[in-house]
Amino acid sequence: MENYEIDENGVIKQINYNIKTYDEEYVSVYDRYGELTNYMSYLRYGFLIGSIGKIPNSILDIGYGNGSFLRVCSNSISNCFGYDVSGVELPNEITIVDNFFDRHYEVITFFDSLEHFEDIHFIDKLNCDYICVSLPWCHNFDDGWFKQWKHRKPNEHLWHFNEKSLKAFMEKNNFTQINSVNLEDNIRKNDEVYPNILTAIFKKTNNKF
Repeated sequence: MENYEIDENGVIKQINYNIKTYDEEYVSVYDRYGELTNYMSYLRYGFLIGSIGKIPNSILDIGYGNGSFLRVCSNSISNCFGYDVSGVELPNEITIVDNFFDRHYEVITFFDSLEHFEDIHFIDKLNCDYICVSLPWCHNFDDGWFKQWKHRKPNEHLWHFNEKSLKAFMEKNNFTQINSVNLEDNIRKNDEVYPNILTAIFKKTNNKF
């Protein structure tokens, strides 16, 4: 399609764009889902813990939105950190950071956020053991499907992945996939027969435990 291209990893990217403003008003959209937001946070937390087989000592959620996931994490994870351009305040037990490269985190998460970045080629510079990602699952059956796809959202979702392209992108950045699911479809239901949301977790390949 016009204004889109596919890179060497199979990731679809928007070429020219006018970046959306991410502020408190944008983040507040998650609040309207009420208790479903908490259900989603517990699903994500369970997937993370089950995949790595332990409760991490530290976690950074990049693009924390309304902070629901970090609030769940703070009940059992000693060191919780958040980064978000919106500037939404978080409880005192969660530390907001303005630089996600300046220290080591056992786990870094991107829930509905990686696809919004203007440039995603910073992943290999993150100092962490695991990365967990959740984003729209772009099957890209054909141009007609992609044009009508509800998650395309020009100027907001700048990158589009399927499982194969996300895995290839992460491997190129020294992370190996250890698990992937579409468990969020239990809440974020899709009327079609194909999966709606892709969630995957990756382990840094040059770390020794």
